[in-house]
Amino acid sequence: MKIKFIGATEAVTGSKHLLITEGGSQVLLDCGLYQGFGKEKEEWNKKLDVNPSAIEAVILSHAHIDHSGNLPNLVKQGFNGKIYCTQATFDVCKVLLMDSAHIHENDVLYLNRRRERQGLPPVKPLYSVADAEQSLKFFNPVAYRKDCRVNNELSFMFTDTGHIIGSAAVNIICREHDKVTRLTFSGDVGRYKDMLLKAPEVFPQADYIICESTYGDRLHDIDINAESKLLEIVNHTCVEKQGKLIIPAFSLGRTQEIVFALDKMKNQQLLPDVKIYVDSPLSSSATEIMRKHKECLNASIHAYIQKDPDPFGFNSLTYIQSAEESKALNANPEPCIIISASGMADAGRVKHHLRNNLTDQKNTVLITGYCAPGTLGHRLVNGEKSVRIFGEYYTVNADIESILSYSAHADYNELTQFLSCQDKNKVKGIFLVHGENEAKASFMARLLIDGYKKVQIPGKGKIVDLE
Repeated sequence: MKIKFIGATEAVTGSKHLLITEGGSQVLLDCGLYQGFGKEKEEWNKKLDVNPSAIEAVILSHAHIDHSGNLPNLVKQGFNGKIYCTQATFDVCKVLLMDSAHIHENDVLYLNRRRERQGLPPVKPLYSVADAEQSLKFFNPVAYRKDCRVNNELSFMFTDTGHIIGSAAVNIICREHDKVTRLTFSGDVGRYKDMLLKAPEVFPQADYIICESTYGDRLHDIDINAESKLLEIVNHTCVEKQGKLIIPAFSLGRTQEIVFALDKMKNQQLLPDVKIYVDSPLSSSATEIMRKHKECLNASIHAYIQKDPDPFGFNSLTYIQSAEESKALNANPEPCIIISASGMADAGRVKHHLRNNLTDQKNTVLITGYCAPGTLGHRLVNGEKSVRIFGEYYTVNADIESILSYSAHADYNELTQFLSCQDKNKVKGIFLVHGENEAKASFMARLLIDGYKKVQIPGKGKIVDLE
């Protein structure tokens, strides 16, 4: 079996790896969108670097757009196989892929109005809502820990990685003639003390491992109590400064974590009397999915639900649906908390809130997770004093805060813990992906010191022939 590393090689986003068996079967692990990187990402997303019609199946680790977001484009270009994922991942993809298609269509509408003024021909979106709807017909949900046969050579099993609802490591067995190869693709690995989800579970012994390395060079700050810092920021912004707290947050996972933290503060009578808005129809849908898939939640949240049946709702919290309601928030001068997608602040309604609130020093922007280079969130957290939003520059007078301990990605200690279920003497090779160059290099050094025999950082387009 060969692996062609296509995406999430030079950077974190765009996860995509092609497996090619001796019999000629082609199976794709993930098919994600590149995020950030400015105009470069448009060409990278258009160019799949695979022959879609030759791919027999896609095995999807989880629903985040940098792992699933290019599936409609793959189908549009001729893919006609099965897309395997967990049931929860399918439920999330039904929402995220449609939202992604709406964003592509709306962005092109905005762009084409400008191109028309410049006398330039219109462009088409990467894919449409109809393309996203079509792609959903190819999904084939599979339960965790159930053996699933793709063909006579390949079978796989999902194990929980605790990253988001439905996230999984893909454990593959490839039988070629008299040779058996076991390959595990980590997808994204979650936290061992996540606020909502179960910890990553052990996975079967592998010969080779494709492992993410997003935080391969850092530790999450365990000395910072995320909830205490969040409460401190809320009080400073909404009570002392009488301003608005804008929190860019991923619709699935991060939004529910923040709402749950606020719910606990409310029950403990610690939360000040301010209105809280989740301004994202997508987040509302994602919250319903979290409520539906309680089997993915950890024991502590189950215990909490016994006392408070709805950890994602309370009387001062409003889920905003319509664009008119969203726009009204910017006209409302009252102090409030606005949680809105996207988490990297590079798309969605949060960009409008940032455009309207960044210039006022009364306000605060709170970044709660990884932001890819080139994204608006990355520029803000890096301290840029003037940022471009919708073609215009805005001075950053608002306070910029971050609580990265809310991150859903394992740090290097947790990644090492994830791998610790393996017999190092039986692991023939580890391939590090889904990380910036410094993170991958640092994590590779740690793994080699830890006793793993061979660790590689494959470049884009690299083809590796597994022994």
